Amino acid sequence: MTKRILIIDDEVDIREVVRVSLEEFAGWQTITAASGEEGLQIAKAETLDAILLDVSMPDMDGFQVYQALQSNPYTHTIPIILLTAKALPSDQRRFAALNVAGVIIKPFDPLTVWNQVADIMQWKL
Repeated sequence: MTKRILIIDDEVDIREVVRVSLEEFAGWQTITAASGEEGLQIAKAETLDAILLDVSMPDMDGFQVYQALQSNPYTHTIPIILLTAKALPSDQRRFAALNVAGVIIKPFDPLTVWNQVADIMQWKL
């Protein structure tokens, strides 16, 4: 059964690179959202296997989106993988305190990001 993954990132290039990697190399279905608010609406309406969530976004950042997802009974069980350029030890401690499936550090290799997702989620390909 194919996986359905929501990509929430305000940068169109990042969304597109991740979308192509997940669809072309892993054969998964993707849905994209350009903002946290749009992502929340999609997450409430769709059946998803995972969410790739950018941490740094305007208006509603990834932490706010994460909190909203966790507080909703329909979305709190969806695994979340953070996409971030923040790799400092203090950032890593903050991510570790969250109940996320994993973290992918930007910049990432577009040819292997699908494999990172599979590894984090422990999905067999």
